[in-house]
Amino acid sequence: MDFQLSDDLAAHRGAARAWVAANAPHEWVEEQRRSGLYMTLPLHELLVRDGILAAGWDPAYGGSDVDPDFARAVYEEVAAAGFHQDAWSTTAMVVKTVEQVGTEEQKREYIGGALRGEILIALGYSEPDSGSDVAAAKTTAVRDGDEWVINGQKMFTSTAQICSHVFVLARTDPNVPKHEGLSLFMVPTASEGYDCHPMETLGGQTTTTTYYSDVRVPDSALIGDLNQGWSVMNVALVFERGVGNPSSFEHPLAEELAEWARETVRADGSRVIDDPLVTERIGRMVVDEEISRLLAHRANWLADHGDRSTAHGAMRKLFSAEAAVRNTTAGLDVLGADGVLATAAGDAPLGGDLEREFRYAVVKTIYGGSSEIMRDIIAQRFLGLPKNRPKN
Repeated sequence: MDFQLSDDLAAHRGAARAWVAANAPHEWVEEQRRSGLYMTLPLHELLVRDGILAAGWDPAYGGSDVDPDFARAVYEEVAAAGFHQDAWSTTAMVVKTVEQVGTEEQKREYIGGALRGEILIALGYSEPDSGSDVAAAKTTAVRDGDEWVINGQKMFTSTAQICSHVFVLARTDPNVPKHEGLSLFMVPTASEGYDCHPMETLGGQTTTTTYYSDVRVPDSALIGDLNQGWSVMNVALVFERGVGNPSSFEHPLAEELAEWARETVRADGSRVIDDPLVTERIGRMVVDEEISRLLAHRANWLADHGDRSTAHGAMRKLFSAEAAVRNTTAGLDVLGADGVLATAAGDAPLGGDLEREFRYAVVKTIYGGSSEIMRDIIAQRFLGLPKNRPKN
């Protein structure tokens, strides 16, 4: 298997950089950092306008004729420029799930709406008392005629403040083991009884807590089969953790740190980059960034060839999250005391990027499933090791 970038992707990289330079001003990156909302709607609208968002999707649901390799190159360059696209990342994973398990009507509504830029979807999985143990969800959905009545609360529903829908995991059968009585619903945020409140995080992102008080949705909002939400969610998690997810390609810090080290002179007249301990640390960062990139490409390649195992996405997610903590810590050591200065300080090295990325790295080990959960998935589904906890 060849993990090198394909010639087609390499050929598109110059055009992708030109697209980003022409359409994504750095001021938008700064606005994301100030607001804590990791999504820029004007950028999203431009991706829709130019058919980039719809590249590679089935034309029957609104797919465009833009080369998917060009779109992937644009996503990588957007990430390299410092942009988060969290609302599109969660939307993409949900509509890819709908493509796998939804009805024809649902595919046309949700995939088509997303590719037209009309629909953005947040994830309603975690709850205050369960965190990464999402199967312990207490939010309920009770059938009432041809509708479902949803009651409960979700935490870390990131970008819900701008989304049109939340993909809500709810308990539809309380009398069976916790993994067997769950279902997933597409809940419009305009629904009566829905509420959303911002919540600040250590990483700088403003996520949300969402509330559902007798929220009514039609039976057509049920995605997948009744009481099969755990299986449906596992399809979605494949996409969340690296398969076809634009956020799989992350902002590289090693090159930025190396440039700073080449230009910064110490009191004794030597450049920081001349210190072999500094070059060793930067070298290790480069290796980790490349492994993270290759693991993302590997998960995508396997998915393109029919392998939907959650283990490959878990490997990428675990490695990249743990490497981010390791590398931002090393980067702060290289910068010294000034490294903890935030962007607002004005003279922070690297514009405060490392200080910010260090904080964000901590929560990345939890977002999308904690590192402990990823290790369990890899151990059980890839290595074939037994469960170390009771089933229920």
